[in-house]
Amino acid sequence: MLKEIIISLQAYYRAHQFIKQHKLWLWILIPGIIYTFLFLFSMHYFGATCNQFIEWLSLKTGLKNWLDKIDSGFLGFLFTLGSLILWLVMMLFYFSLFKYIFLIIGSPIFAFLSEKTEAILLGKEYPFKIADLAKDIFRGSWVASRNALWQSVYMLCILIVSIIPAIGWLTPVMAVLVECYYFGFSMLDYSMERNHKTKSESLAFIGQHKGLAIGNGIIFYILNLTVVGCLIAPAYAVVAATLSIVAVKEEGQKAN
Repeated sequence: MLKEIIISLQAYYRAHQFIKQHKLWLWILIPGIIYTFLFLFSMHYFGATCNQFIEWLSLKTGLKNWLDKIDSGFLGFLFTLGSLILWLVMMLFYFSLFKYIFLIIGSPIFAFLSEKTEAILLGKEYPFKIADLAKDIFRGSWVASRNALWQSVYMLCILIVSIIPAIGWLTPVMAVLVECYYFGFSMLDYSMERNHKTKSESLAFIGQHKGLAIGNGIIFYILNLTVVGCLIAPAYAVVAATLSIVAVKEEGQKAN
């Protein structure tokens, strides 16, 4: 798995060189500008909502009043730390939902960008067909919806665990890894669809190469820490996923 994670990480650098060489900036910036605006607006709103929820929860459970009465600095520290961890997990959950909505909306552009990347890389031509594009859009939307559902189930479980002292401190890391895997899965599936892999075959392949999905998601999350990163994150993730799939296939052919 570690080797595949490294392949995915390196694929982002290769994606940058590939995009510069073939002048694909238009397909990078259009979804990037829309994504950045929606991301910054929604996360600001979600952050405020999380703070209000945590405050409401502490008042409803009587926890805040109890801590005020006993006046314990150590317990107050644990409560603050627990609140921060709960806030982080909730923000990751919100982000995952936002991300999948954007993936569904942007699936036509992402499907086209993945196809164009592979066509240039392998020297193949994929004739434009409305039926194929519609199929790609439906497939991308289905995968994003499926991943959103399963990820929500895992994230809700992690959210519950996050309120447990000590054990809950590990939940942000768990949440990020789950997020990375399912996001990378969505990016990799564009190549699977184009190579005529069924949903079951795609699930099996990516399940055997989890490192590709996790590595793709890790860099995507790091890029989202800056405004410039937000602009390029979605499209770079698509190109990097396509390059990593091709790299793994070529490595497999050499081994055989």
